[in-house]
Formats: sequence, structure tokens, C-alpha cells
Amino acid sequence: MSTLTLESILNPEPLQTPRTITANDDASTLTIADFNISQSLKDRLAAAKFVIPTPVQAKAIPPALEGDDILATASTGTGKTLSFLIPMIDRLEEISKPSVRGAKTPILALILLPTRELAMQVLEAYHRICPNLKNDAVLVCGGLSEHTQLDQIGRGPRLVVATPGRLEDYLRRRAVSLKDVDMLVLDEVDRMLDMGFLPAIKRIVQALPKDRQTMCYSATLDGNIREIVRDYVNNPVRVEIGNTSKPSDRVELRVYTVMQDQKLAQLNKMLQEEEGTYLVFARTKHGADRIATKLERLGHSTEVIHGDRSQSQRSAALRNFTVGKCRILVATDVAARGIDVSHIAHVVNYDLPNGSDDFVHRIGRTGRAGANGVASTFVTPLEKGDARKLERELKIKFQWHEADKSLEKELRNQPIDLATKPMNGISDLLQMETRSWKNADGTVSEAAPRSTPQRSRGNSGGGGFRGGNSGRPGGRPQGGNAGRPAGRRTGGGNRGR
Repeated sequence: MSTLTLESILNPEPLQTPRTITANDDASTLTIADFNISQSLKDRLAAAKFVIPTPVQAKAIPPALEGDDILATASTGTGKTLSFLIPMIDRLEEISKPSVRGAKTPILALILLPTRELAMQVLEAYHRICPNLKNDAVLVCGGLSEHTQLDQIGRGPRLVVATPGRLEDYLRRRAVSLKDVDMLVLDEVDRMLDMGFLPAIKRIVQALPKDRQTMCYSATLDGNIREIVRDYVNNPVRVEIGNTSKPSDRVELRVYTVMQDQKLAQLNKMLQEEEGTYLVFARTKHGADRIATKLERLGHSTEVIHGDRSQSQRSAALRNFTVGKCRILVATDVAARGIDVSHIAHVVNYDLPNGSDDFVHRIGRTGRAGANGVASTFVTPLEKGDARKLERELKIKFQWHEADKSLEKELRNQPIDLATKPMNGISDLLQMETRSWKNADGTVSEAAPRSTPQRSRGNSGGGGFRGGNSGRPGGRPQGGNAGRPAGRRTGGGNRGR
């Protein structure tokens, strides 16, 4: 593998690609039925209502079916999942049969993603296409029962959908064998690197056969990512769909200049005046809980997702939001790439994100699958410079609005003078610690604690791009670069490339 250096990042060598496919290339009016796949797969795709391919599907699927490696960049919400699942399923059905009690098939396909939510959505899409193969694919990620996952691996699934941290842990313990993998997908490569998964990815890839087919998907392709993916792909077909470094043109970008203590009132005003579902991003876990509690007390049906919530709580919250049981989902950035809901009408940056990449991925949760969306960002007067910086970096133009100065304000509790209000034991001290915001009339509006412990400090708000942690990845990255060389393949449909 090549060595990653500062020089290689600043001045990367161009990737050697046999051809580049863009959305501007001449394209016929393809349908799923036009792809060179089995009739059985065509019928199942039609039953699942997959008929007209998106641009990334139309461009990436044909070369993938021919066995080429793929290096693709595409805007979020463009249908990347099917662009690798369709050729993967067709290949699996060509070279193997699902495991049965007397004959277990080795793992032949591997998909790596940065978060549990994304992994679960990919697995759900696989089961929509292959509804009768419930044991043919297994989810490997943190936050779920290790015993259940190892038991499912032992049954001989052909496909593993995983986050790198947990899979690398199983690999180190020799609880899983990847020596027969025929197809590898690295999805959201840039996000996995941001989350510190590079050591785990390197060890996993070292355990795979070298003659596999690899498909890499990334929202961006800077020098750092190019240096890494060049080690994993062989003469890839380059697929470029749209501009991935800025929000979609289908999204209306608004900025509201608002005081910190009037953000809640501004959000409530928007909820009353504009229809549709809302995904609200807070910087911290504590802030997300506080916003959700306040919205519920204002009469809005609300769910919350962040890193301190259990996987069952996060799944239930996302399910309720998806099926329309609640109108608002409040989340930290753990959800920026983990939510694939087509009907989100509004994204609200209650707090500014930590950088332009996080802004793009938050905004990418609306305006998906050809729909239009609205993205609103709240900035305090001190944060105007940070918002202007976003405009320059992303080459975008916000619609600037001034919030109504008469909006209701949230008031902090006044400092307590211990000389006039002595503490009578630990209970009084704890009461001080849990004080919350007051309403404008002076009544206390205590934020009821959620069912999971809060380990984050500080309220949501303020600070421009200097935010705290917003969530943990689905699987914990493992340290170290140690890895065993890939073993020789012993079966499972050698591609012979």
C-alpha cells in the first residue's frame, strides 16, 4: 500500500481510471428492466416498485455488472444504495446459493458503512429485494447483541453489512472469516475517515482477497481520500453525478438572525406557519433533549436521536418519524448521514454545524429523491461571520431573514446568593444542578430527564463552528494498524480478474 504523506495529500497524483462517467453523458431512458440482470431479480425489483433508475444507478450499475471496480461521487439522496446492491445481488445469485443446514456458504459480499442507522437501512433495502432470504445477510455493528450477531454469522450468510469497528473486533478475535469475499463496498468513505475508522478499514481490507471487486462511494474526493482509495480499487470506472460539495439546488437555503433566547420561539413560529415534517439539528446531546422537551410542552409531537440513546430507542424514534407518528425529529450529527427519509420537508440548524461538510450533509436530509426542501439555519448576531464563511466556502447564497424582535424569550435562572439562601443538604444542591430555563412570565419550565443518562455538558447553542461532540458512531473504531496478510481464497466463486 502507498504511504500517506503531507505532500501526497496536498499534491495527489491523479487516479488512473479507464473511463469517467458523468451525468452529462448521453443517457437513454433506461428502466430497471434494461439492465443485464436475471429475470428473477427484475421481477423482484418491479414488485418492490424500483422501476426507473436514478442517474447514479443508471451510470454505476452497468460497469459494476461487467465486473469493473467503481469509484463514485454523488449527492446525498440520489439512490446510491441500489447502485451497489443490484449488481451485488445479481453476482451472488450467479456464483452461489444461500446456505442450508447441510452446506454453509462462506461470506462472499461485504458492505462497510459509518453508522448503525445506515447499515440497518442498507440491510432493509436488501430484504426488500430478497424478501425470502432473511438469514442470507447479517448486520454487524455496535449497540446490538454480540451473541446474536455471532450466532447469525455462524449460520453462513453470504452478505455482511457492517460498521468497521465491530467487524474489526470480530476479525481480530477470529470470530469471522473474510477470505472468500468476492465483492466489497465502501460507502460514505469520507465520513468513515472523519470518524476515525481508517485503522479498522485497513485491517479489514488486508484480510480480503486481492482479486475481489470493489465499489467505493464518497460525497467528496479530496487528496486524502484519493490516496486511501487508490489502494483498494483496481482501474476503477469513475462515476460523477452532480456537485457533491454543495447543497442540492432543490433546497431553499434560509438564515434567520435570532437571539439565542428566542430560537425556540422562532422554531415554534415556523412550525405553526409552515406545513411538513421537521428535522432539527442540535450541537449537543443535552441540547437535543432540551429542545425536544420544550417542543413537546408546546404541543408538538417530537422524537429525539443522539449518541446516548440506546439502539432500540433510536430505531423507535426514527420509525415513528418515518411513518408520521411524530412531526419533528431532533437530532445531533449522529443522524446527519444516518437518516434516509424521503419526505422531510424542513431541516433546521438550531445550532450551527462544526464545518461546511457537516452543513452539506445535514441539508442533504431534505430535497431527496427529486423533491424540494427548505433548510433554515439559526445564527446569533455574533455568528453572522460564520454563516458568511459558509457562503464563501460552499459558493452558495442564503436568503437572510431577521427574526421578529418581539418573539417570546427564554430566561435563565438568576444566580443564587448562598449567603441569603443556605443549602440544606445534598438534595438542595441537586435541585440547583437541575435548574432549567424559565418562561417569560417567570414560571419554571423544568426539562424532564430522558430515559438514558446524559454525559454531555452544556446547552445547545452559541459558538459558531466550535461545537462539542454530537454523537458516537455505530461501531467503535479500534486502534492500531496491525493486520494479517490476506489468506489465499479457497472457494466461493473466484472472479479470476
